[in-house]
Amino acid sequence: MAEELPETPETAEEEPVKQRKNGLYPGVSDELAENMRSGWADTELHDLEPIAQAAETAARRAALSARFPGERLVVPAGNLKTRSNDTEYAFRASVEYAYLTGNQTEDGVLVMEPTTDGHQATIYLLPRSDRENGEFWLDGQGELWVGRRHSLTEAGKLYGIPASDVRELAGALREATGPVRVVRGHDAGIEAALTDKVTAERDEELRVFLSEMRLVKDDFEVGELQKAVDSTVRGFEDVVKVLDKAEATSERYIEGTFFLRARVEGNDVGYGSICAAGPHACTLHWVRNDGPVRSGDLLLLDAGVETHTYYTADVTRTLPVNGRYSELQKKIYDAVYDAQEAGIAAVQPGAKYRDFHDAAQRVLAERLVEWGLVEGPVERVLELGLQRRWTLHGTGHMLGMDVHDCAAARTETYVDGTLEPGMVLTVEPGLYFQADDLTVPEEYRGIGVRIEDDILVTEDGNRNLSAGLPRRSDEVEAWMAGLKG
Repeated sequence: MAEELPETPETAEEEPVKQRKNGLYPGVSDELAENMRSGWADTELHDLEPIAQAAETAARRAALSARFPGERLVVPAGNLKTRSNDTEYAFRASVEYAYLTGNQTEDGVLVMEPTTDGHQATIYLLPRSDRENGEFWLDGQGELWVGRRHSLTEAGKLYGIPASDVRELAGALREATGPVRVVRGHDAGIEAALTDKVTAERDEELRVFLSEMRLVKDDFEVGELQKAVDSTVRGFEDVVKVLDKAEATSERYIEGTFFLRARVEGNDVGYGSICAAGPHACTLHWVRNDGPVRSGDLLLLDAGVETHTYYTADVTRTLPVNGRYSELQKKIYDAVYDAQEAGIAAVQPGAKYRDFHDAAQRVLAERLVEWGLVEGPVERVLELGLQRRWTLHGTGHMLGMDVHDCAAARTETYVDGTLEPGMVLTVEPGLYFQADDLTVPEEYRGIGVRIEDDILVTEDGNRNLSAGLPRRSDEVEAWMAGLKG
């Protein structure tokens, strides 16, 4: 990784360039500074078309404007976060900002200024690096170090929103009058500029509304989620093909294999992949992925590709490493499959959100009673939640730009709400028998099974977006055999 250059007298008076303490260059000669100012071609892009979701983001801003008339609304993208010393994590814009603009640039801010008939939106961004003062090659975030940015003119064409210099925004916000709301938690500088103009309660209302806007997906979003799922299906196929290499190494081979598909076809993984072999499958969010992969064990793979527009899949399959379920593994797997079937069948427009969870939990409770692991009757088990020792988590969640999407929505509109066409949720029952659970027979211990699919609520029922991956135990075995040749 190359080193940053030190600040120069020309730039020190404006904004000092951060100097690495042990950099190899003591300074910049006047001759070099002059040389770097000239000899560069004009790279302005003139024939840009709006981004694919420009019409959708405009409609979302219009809905937001209608909800908060007469108020200034400020939605930041966020800033780079330090990973260690002078290196940063890869940037991911806040969901609220990306949802309303389609832009994914660090330090960006959407401001919606109230007008007599709605709002005027402006997107505030960093402009191209200054060639005259040397910023483009002397600053650590200059374009010769981190890559070209769009000019403000280019950004206006791409996103359908007038663009201005974000470096002037904080000062303007300090002078602003009238009611203001800001989405908190992403940009401390912007929040500081508004500290005497906003309240936590009003800002939370803005965050909640933006979360609830995403409960029903538009056609563009459904298409992006299908893309994410389709790439995820291919990622699962990739993993099955290299299970022998994972056996020779560790769960990390599985993680790396899926990550390659996510980076080639999408932006990233939508969340830390859970590549849990053997008893690790009983740890619900096992993301260390450093354990052994052994023939005869199960592999619980919970992973999702995130598209370039931030929509993520969330799919789980529990696979026999050697391609064949044992009799006990199959019994447990089939119970989870039956629970998932009941849950998916309950996903219908007009149904209560909780219905799919209740349907799946009833099947699991019935099997646990049938196997003698908990004392019935089933109604008693469900009333007391006794099945949760072995199933623990809820049976699903909303899905979208966040893997657990719409999390700030009000309870009455989410878990106590009603399903509508366009909602996308996961259905993911599971059974987990911990390795140290003395209440179950020894042969059960260390077996964990989860099956998860991404379900779109339609006008007349539902559609399984992840139907490209087999679910039934015999189909899984046949699928794996085919991939292994």
